[in-house]
Amino acid sequence: MSYTVPAQTRIGHIHLKVSDLDKALAFYRDILGFEEMQRYGGQAVFLSAGGYHHHIGLNTWHSKNAGPAPIKSAGLYHTAILYPTRRDLAVALQRLIDAQYPLSGAADHGVSEAIYLNDPDGNGVELYWDKPKEQWPFDGEGNLQMVTEQLDVDSLLQQQVD
Repeated sequence: MSYTVPAQTRIGHIHLKVSDLDKALAFYRDILGFEEMQRYGGQAVFLSAGGYHHHIGLNTWHSKNAGPAPIKSAGLYHTAILYPTRRDLAVALQRLIDAQYPLSGAADHGVSEAIYLNDPDGNGVELYWDKPKEQWPFDGEGNLQMVTEQLDVDSLLQQQVD
């Protein structure tokens, strides 16, 4: 008998091995704006959006001063951080621009708009917002047709002033 996970199921948090806790905090806390909830000395920190116990855990338990994980190996491709509105994504993008933080890409996927980058340890990060479901692209048979098209970055950044 097959089983389908309940629709209300969510990914609760991600816990990343990092090489330098301060560099990771400079990215996740200081640029992206996650709140520091708890610290375990110089070895681990839990970060949150909105006071949850933690959405992101960072630790150096097995990775202090280590190099980045190899790109061509099994492992995490990216962490996707979902913003509630297009304006929120625009603010995050502007913070990255202001910090002169390098981006690796940007795309309109039809269902969402996304910014791609790597954290200080080379872990992939996607910052995105979902478009309203009634705007999602479906074919004539009702099948979702996600795409990867150029993101209108200027239009996105304009959301900050609208």
